[in-house]
Amino acid sequence: MVAQVRCFERFLELAERERSLPAGSVLFRMDDPVLSLFLVTAGELRLVRALPDGFQLTLQRAGSTSILAEASLFADRYHCDALAAEASMVRAVPITRARAVLESDRALASALLRHLAGEVHRTRTRAEMLSLKSVAARVSAWMACNGGVLPPKGRWHHVASEIAVTPEAFYRELARQR
Repeated sequence: MVAQVRCFERFLELAERERSLPAGSVLFRMDDPVLSLFLVTAGELRLVRALPDGFQLTLQRAGSTSILAEASLFADRYHCDALAAEASMVRAVPITRARAVLESDRALASALLRHLAGEVHRTRTRAEMLSLKSVAARVSAWMACNGGVLPPKGRWHHVASEIAVTPEAFYRELARQR
């Protein structure tokens, strides 16, 4: 967490513009060119990928003081869509500036490496969760990883997307477990 805060604060110093996003709005789409590194200063954004069956899989949930789509630092195009889960604010760092500073600031590069290692750990935990066969097992695993705390009821469909089940299956399982 310290590495994430260090990266966020240092990149925030480099940000040139702020953008307000209403709930449900799109920050960028898959295949858009990477022009900026985005920092979430308020609200929550999600990186989602549309699957062939029309289902949306959440790949990252970025809340306040998060770096959104860190891998975009090393890509030419975004690999998924970024959607505002709620009214949000982001700050943009020009990607060329972010890359240049990473080349010259060893402390930032080291903090980014620690932050990315934490992201790999969280991603592996999610992969374990997604490998579980039943909705019940996935819901239980999500609850265990999130301290048993659900988001507000109107946002439960986001949890369903994170664990790759339909909202209906998620709601049924929650009702069964209560």
